Formats: sequence, structure tokens, C-alpha cells
Amino acid sequence: MGTGHDPYRYGEDVLTIQYEIRGVVDSDAEPLLSLAEHLNSVNLPHDPTAMAPIVSRSNASFSGEIAEPPKRNYVFVLNDLETGAAVGTSMILGQLGTRDAPYIYFSVREEERYSATLDRHFRHPVLSIGYSFDGPTEIGGLVMHPDYRRTAHRLGMQISYVRFLFIAMHREWFQNFVLAELLPPLEKDGTSHLWEAVGRKFTNMDYREADRLSRENKEFIRGLFPFGDIYASLLPPAAQGVIGQVGPDTRGVEKLLRRIGFRYVNRVDPFDGGPHFVAPTSEITLVQAAKQRKAIALEGKEAPHRALIATSLPSKPWFRAIATPAICTGNTISAAESAFDHLGVTLGQDVWSLPLR
Repeated sequence: MGTGHDPYRYGEDVLTIQYEIRGVVDSDAEPLLSLAEHLNSVNLPHDPTAMAPIVSRSNASFSGEIAEPPKRNYVFVLNDLETGAAVGTSMILGQLGTRDAPYIYFSVREEERYSATLDRHFRHPVLSIGYSFDGPTEIGGLVMHPDYRRTAHRLGMQISYVRFLFIAMHREWFQNFVLAELLPPLEKDGTSHLWEAVGRKFTNMDYREADRLSRENKEFIRGLFPFGDIYASLLPPAAQGVIGQVGPDTRGVEKLLRRIGFRYVNRVDPFDGGPHFVAPTSEITLVQAAKQRKAIALEGKEAPHRALIATSLPSKPWFRAIATPAICTGNTISAAESAFDHLGVTLGQDVWSLPLR
């Protein structure tokens, strides 16, 4: 599975490309379903009936069949070309929050109370439901097959970074802010303590049932959730303890997001309390670093670093990218000619690239 120390192999001076990222196609529905088993999120549910529409919408987004960019969702798949296996995936949602499906969250603030008579002072965390009909672009659906994590290829970085490269390639399609919602601590069986303490009380639904329904219809949240403030200090300690907290499986994602410009904005998911991280699109360091550079053959020298190089295609899969040893200098990128050939890029042409550090 490519776990050796040298992630790139040369044969007769030709670079062997083992991994490729591309837009999903119809045949990816089943492999994506297998990957979703390792996450099962709202954006990438482990549900056969839900997966086909996700793939179909992605194709219609890449192709432009969906005319309005805010309504587009793009799904990327990372393939092992030696085995043909889909080993990772990620996605971009053009806009989170529309008139039909608002962006719903709990804002988290602290309220101070003091009694001079008793000389007692309290700080109470308070949750307030919020709605946005013109929200940010969202990145999500990031899943890596466990067998392909922590390899010399750093595949998780590749499938995560490709989203920011794509945003830079088509900046006009996306909102001025990008949001990432991180999973909070959940029980092994998927139980959300915040949902048990709040959501179930107002909907009489279990977490998974509400999660499935919210993928298609959020009306029940607006209709049944409380409009007033919820004092978190009244909730069970287990529910209080997950509000705005990052789960153990997503701490690495939090570290990456903070490094490239994202910050926690005191908003959480109303179902499970997972924190929302946001960054101005133009200030995300990876979007800033991605640019078109002239393709130059890398001859007689070693590349100390790698870069994602990508191109748009006129037909399915619409988009293709690979990571390759490269030297990015100003407006040029030097890499093995075979890497450019893999993408159908000729020397001297401009190609989109993002240095990987």
C-alpha cells in the first residue's frame, strides 16, 4: 500500500505515479460508501440511497450543469492507481445556507451574573440558535482509509489540501468565508451527549434519525428547537463537556486548520456541539500559495519538496491532480516531465500548483 520510506519511484528516469486525485464519477458511489463507513457524517453518509445523489450532484457541479455556483458541491476521490482502490475523499460545498436549507448553529457566549447581597459571581455558558440564509463555503467529508494513514506519501494532506487548490483555481465560485465543522467527542456507539440533553427533548428523535432527516430537510429544526437561550449550566456535565470540543479523531485536522488561518468562531453544531472554524477565503494561506505556474522539466537536480499540480478537464472526471517532487520558484514549477504528461500538460504551459510543506 505504498508505506515504504521512498514515496516516489523512478524507472529509467520516468516518475511512477501511484496516487491520483480526481472528481468523482458514477462508478465511485460504492467505493465512497465504503469510505463513509469510517466517518458517516451528514456530508458523507454511510447510506446507499444517499450516496448516488451526492455523486450525481458533484458531476453536475464540476460540469457546470448546476448553473449557480452556491448550489454546487464538489467531491474529490484519492485513488491508489496500483490497486484501483479509493483510499480517501473530501468535498467542498459551494455555500452553506440557502433559503431552502439555512445554515443552522448554536452561538456560544458567556453571561456573567453577580449578586452584591450574596457576594456571589457566576459565569454561565449560553447557547442561542442562529440561522443564516447566505452562509460561507464549507469544506467537509474528509475521510482517509485507515490502512493508508501515516504513510510516507502523506495522503491525508493531499486530499485535504486539494480543496484549497480548487478554490484558488475558481475563486469566483466560492464565498468570502470558508467554514469547517469538526466532530466533537462522541461515544463509541455514536451517541451525542448534547443531542440527548437538548435535541431529543425537543424532537423526540434519536441522533441518527435526526441526522438522516437533516440531510434533506431542516424544517423540523426551525419548527421544534427552542428560540430562546439555553443555559448550558443546566445541562448534564457530559453534555456541557462536549460543547465546542474537538474529538480525538479530528485533533490533527484542527491543528492543520489553525495553521492555515482558521479560527473557532464560538459557534457549534446544534446536534452534537462540534465546533465551527472559519477563515476569510482570501486569507487562507493555502489559497494564497496556489497559483498558475509555467511547467518546466526538472533535470539534473533534486526537488526538496513536493507540490500538488492540477488541471481542469472538459469531460469526466472534470478535474485531476497529483502530488509530485517539484521546485516552485516565482511563476515557474519544475517537475518530472512524466508528471506533467500524466495530467496532459505540455512543457511551457501554465499549470495550477500548490507547494506541499
